[in-house]
Amino acid sequence: MTNISSILTQQHFEKDELVALLACEGDDMDLLLKRALEVKKEHVGPQVHLRGLIELSNICRKSCLYCGIRSDNRKVERYELTDEEVISCARLAHQLGYGSVAIQGGERSDKVFTDRITRLVRQIKEIDGGSLGITLSLGEQSEEVYRDWFEAGAHRYLLRIEASNEELYYRIHPRDERHDFHQRLGCIDQLLKIGYQTGTGVMVGLPFQTLSDLADDLLFFLRKDVAMVGMGPFIPHPDTPLYAYADQIPSAEERMNLTLKMIAILRLMMPDINMVAATANQTVDLMGREKAILAGANVIMPNLTPNEFREDYLIYPDKACVGDKPEQCRFCLDKRMESIGHEIQYNAWGDSPAFTRKHQK
Repeated sequence: MTNISSILTQQHFEKDELVALLACEGDDMDLLLKRALEVKKEHVGPQVHLRGLIELSNICRKSCLYCGIRSDNRKVERYELTDEEVISCARLAHQLGYGSVAIQGGERSDKVFTDRITRLVRQIKEIDGGSLGITLSLGEQSEEVYRDWFEAGAHRYLLRIEASNEELYYRIHPRDERHDFHQRLGCIDQLLKIGYQTGTGVMVGLPFQTLSDLADDLLFFLRKDVAMVGMGPFIPHPDTPLYAYADQIPSAEERMNLTLKMIAILRLMMPDINMVAATANQTVDLMGREKAILAGANVIMPNLTPNEFREDYLIYPDKACVGDKPEQCRFCLDKRMESIGHEIQYNAWGDSPAFTRKHQK
């Protein structure tokens, strides 16, 4: 019988120990979450950092089998924010004291799009003397494009791998010229080389996914030495091919618990990285974001996208907080974090201590 309390005295884990931690329940899971919270407070403190989320567009060239905005979904009304709307969102982030924005959108790599992002990043950097941090999450690009965006002022990039196991990757993505596992890995390496605070992440509770796969995901994050990670429970979308396997996934509670264990274990493995408490957590559990923060996460991404577009950017259904106004969200987050003994750090970039430490050497 595995002694969870003994494993938790370590920071370095063998794969079988990771699987044991992912399988733990009841009192053992409570021990894991408690230890992760202790480690988080020791290394990154009780502060929560905000990234004002701007969902730029749901136009996407890819057709991932789980995603509601996949190019082959004809039921989606496509939209694209204007430059003025994007800059307005960024100014609102500054007014609300968020410190950073995150621009997310469907994957495009045409020159009109990539040049536009360069221009938008430069314009955002002009707000209050460049006080806003900028995270981009815009998919696979060439190294030249990544460099252009970095030189324009973006300094963080999130490119989720979704599954670090190549076989599983191709069970949730088509196997065609638009979806290449090794190209995505190569993009993560390029981002790291350029100097971005690079983030990645996975969905938890996918059909076909095993605890062994999730343990390998954790080892992948460690091996790549990323600065940030975003993980959330898989939520099947009815207008996607993967929905056919919805009856083969764990229950919402099991997916939530697995996500919490993934966050907690990674906090033990990589004590000073940034980790996102994803909105998907709150979608499957009303207290999901709070639970993720208490498990080791330290970043929240409140949505600044104009409300009239949010229903069209549904990677998964029933997304939490779609109708919330930004000012309401700020007040709500303050109260929610205060209720669990955490505080939001306003007007700060909230860089990953892991990244800062590595680049001070």
